[in-house]
Amino acid sequence: MPPSGPAPAVISSACPLLLGSGSPRRRELLEQMRIPILVRAPVVDERELPGEGAQAYLSRIVTAKTQAALGFQESPKSAGILCADTSVVVDGAILGKPGDEAEGADMLARLVGRSHEVMTRYAIVVAGEARARAEQTVVTRVQMRDATDVELRRYVATGEGSDKAGGYAVQGIGAFLITRIEGSYSNVVGLPICEVVRDLVRLGLLVEFP
Repeated sequence: MPPSGPAPAVISSACPLLLGSGSPRRRELLEQMRIPILVRAPVVDERELPGEGAQAYLSRIVTAKTQAALGFQESPKSAGILCADTSVVVDGAILGKPGDEAEGADMLARLVGRSHEVMTRYAIVVAGEARARAEQTVVTRVQMRDATDVELRRYVATGEGSDKAGGYAVQGIGAFLITRIEGSYSNVVGLPICEVVRDLVRLGLLVEFP
């Protein structure tokens, strides 16, 4: 059932969806869906708190991004806001973006030969409202093959994973390491498109899609 109350504005070129993220992967995924977007990247402190688990971390960060992005939505006018954050999780530890090549190689060494989880949390706010009408965390399990130190160093040297959580890109050269994905592929890229589109339709922000 769609939410009660006045009908929200429909996403269009004149009234786009505000993407509160600086991730080029999220922008590209939405553009592939031909969803008009406006990109405004909120600045929040993304450092983990002591003892904070991945689910709690993602919820806190996405809430902070959403609150920061609320100040953008009327300049120019947008139909709503979408904010998201993605974490790679192994043994309960969150792997962020590597600080340098050595850290990138260390991250990959923890991931190869086993499986890990990629978690993306997103929130959608309808224009004129202050709270999310849709939010969830989507989890995908990724299996990586064994790899030699030489292979990992060569991959890190490509620079592909330097700005990505976990230090790899599933949609790029990093695919040579991945043997199996259980769940949403686009979630590993940075946004679970199936779930996001379904929520945009349910909220009335998209109509007659595609």
